[in-house]
Amino acid sequence: MKSFAEIDIESNGNYLKLLSAISKLSGLFSESAIPFINYRVAENIFCKSFGAENLSRSDTAFDANFNSIGVGLKTFTSPNNKSREKVAEFNQLSNELRSYRNIELAYKLGEFRNERIELARRLYNIDESIYHIVARKENELNLFETDYDKIDLNNIKVEKETRASILFNDGINQYSYNYSKSTLFRLFETPDNAFKLPVNIIDDPYKLLLELFEKQDFKLANDKLVKGVNYVILPLYGIKNKRRFVFPKSGLNQWNAGGRKRDVNEVYVPIPIKIHQKYPEFFPPRDKKFNLEVPTKEILRAKVCQDNSKALMTDPNKALADWLLRRVLKLKEGELATIEKLDELGFDSVIIIKKGEDYYKIDIMKTGSYDKFIT
Repeated sequence: MKSFAEIDIESNGNYLKLLSAISKLSGLFSESAIPFINYRVAENIFCKSFGAENLSRSDTAFDANFNSIGVGLKTFTSPNNKSREKVAEFNQLSNELRSYRNIELAYKLGEFRNERIELARRLYNIDESIYHIVARKENELNLFETDYDKIDLNNIKVEKETRASILFNDGINQYSYNYSKSTLFRLFETPDNAFKLPVNIIDDPYKLLLELFEKQDFKLANDKLVKGVNYVILPLYGIKNKRRFVFPKSGLNQWNAGGRKRDVNEVYVPIPIKIHQKYPEFFPPRDKKFNLEVPTKEILRAKVCQDNSKALMTDPNKALADWLLRRVLKLKEGELATIEKLDELGFDSVIIIKKGEDYYKIDIMKTGSYDKFIT
């Protein structure tokens, strides 16, 4: 495909203009001649300019979905045309990873990394993937694309191993893993043919902002996410003895409960009583059906049900199982969902976004999201 810089130029778009504009304001944050661009700002500019779906909130492998192309967006300083950048965190898997060394460790890291990529592909119907890079240098941005391939497990070679880290490659890219941070990095190199966007940093950006807001009226945002008003986060786990676990006979494993014969697709997302106590108006009344959109844009019919409205289910119940158990978790019929499986994939919660009285959206959220939300 063409580079995003080429696409923007041919369509007389706003991507390069917005990158240039935000770079000119670097004096707000730094005295350096290297432009400053916050990575979230870069992601939002990209998605707004190309009409891409912003996936950064779910913290999966891709930051954007551009016409079924998964895009990893990176912005970093690169004065020497090389930079090691974080591509995955394995905090919940750090204890397991400590039991491996050398080639076995590199291989396990590759497996975990590849599973995260496959998860994002399943979630958002991604056909192919690519990295789009904004490398920042003095008075200039270098834009380029590079591969977003899975790690080739058959060609892994360890280059160096120390007490602090391991360095390995798969014949295509070089990776390093930092033990203490439980973080996997990849080496990115700026090619000679990268698109170069000159940047002139404004001397006094404060004066410009004052003049701008004094002269114009602006439309205020009214669609931002407000905790408990238009979104909540629900856990897919419970807590016992201060440890997370997936209920073996309820929630994701409701099909495994006793008392009567169960369908293998019986499942629900648990709604803690705290959610109803803090945000009693968020969900519709018990058993009232509403639309629930999954990340692939499919619409399910859902409702809140069971005692104390503790369960988010769909009608038919198989619809939620098809999405959450089969597509997302990749579980076979009769296979238990576990906290270990969630940790491998890097999420343990879901976000529910309220778009209207009877229209909601659901997506996964990275490990620890519910705890941060509720506290």
